[in-house]
Amino acid sequence: MEIANKILSGENISKEIFLNIYEDSKIDTLDLLNEAYKLRKHYYGKKIKLNMILNAKSGICPEDCGYCGQSRDVKSKERYSLVSEEQILNGAQVANDYNIGTYCIVMSGRGPSNKEVDHITKAVKEIKVTHPQLKICACLGLTNNEQAKKLKDAGVDRYNHNINTSENYHDNVVTTHTYKDRTNTIEIMKDNNISPCSGVICGMGESNQDIIDMAFALKEIDVDSIPINFLHPIKGTKFGSMDELTPMKCLRIISLFRLINPSKEIRIAGGREVNLRSLQPLALKAANSIFVGDYLITGGQPNELDYNMIKDLGFEIDYGYNEIQGNKNNVKE
Repeated sequence: MEIANKILSGENISKEIFLNIYEDSKIDTLDLLNEAYKLRKHYYGKKIKLNMILNAKSGICPEDCGYCGQSRDVKSKERYSLVSEEQILNGAQVANDYNIGTYCIVMSGRGPSNKEVDHITKAVKEIKVTHPQLKICACLGLTNNEQAKKLKDAGVDRYNHNINTSENYHDNVVTTHTYKDRTNTIEIMKDNNISPCSGVICGMGESNQDIIDMAFALKEIDVDSIPINFLHPIKGTKFGSMDELTPMKCLRIISLFRLINPSKEIRIAGGREVNLRSLQPLALKAANSIFVGDYLITGGQPNELDYNMIKDLGFEIDYGYNEIQGNKNNVKE
């Protein structure tokens, strides 16, 4: 199989071909992963980007997302309003101390109030003075153009708003907002020159076609960063008893996302520890970015294990931030 070379030569590979590749049991997953590695190495060498999350507002949400332990339908959950500016600044200090490249400030809820945006932007301005090298990603929900301008002016570098699933499967995951609501938010950020970040959650009952459609949708939206989450079932949620993933299936998904979005930052995100298990290091042959530490309401593995994994692979932490993705002139062999 020489699909990586075809992609690098500029050949246009159709959805149908990628679906056939994904479903073909005769194509060994490790061979597919090796094709993904050719592209990952071409665009990023052996660099790994590190990200850290601050759960700045938890459990207060009117949405009915079937995967989320903070949704309105989950009765037993931790709830707190937007944390203080001091807590946001303290999180930035932790990120700095651990050599994290991107600090992600995340809020539960449909979207932020103007007061909440002002609170966060005040903290971001201070972070940019204290830790100018630290890149800030905001994940606040559905926003408008005025709020996006405030975030940009404060120094927010990136905005995350996941599509989560395919447009076709969206209504099976959430009914309180539309797929278009999500993509509109991404477009608002792009219009305000904020780097767009959008990803998926796999393992929620979607079809193989849905998985390919997700990867192509993100290609068409032209996001800079793609976090791939694997469902970590949470008791009390719609998908709380679902178990459709295996480590090899996860590797196959990550490989296809790299092949379809060859030059983008591909990040293994929530659920990697419980779904990839002992195969986590192999995922970095396709992905070039990971979260370090805990997620929103689920725990990650100890930081030391992540740093050791990177070192053992012979990879290097990327402390920089390249606004233009896929700059092959910066690749190190």
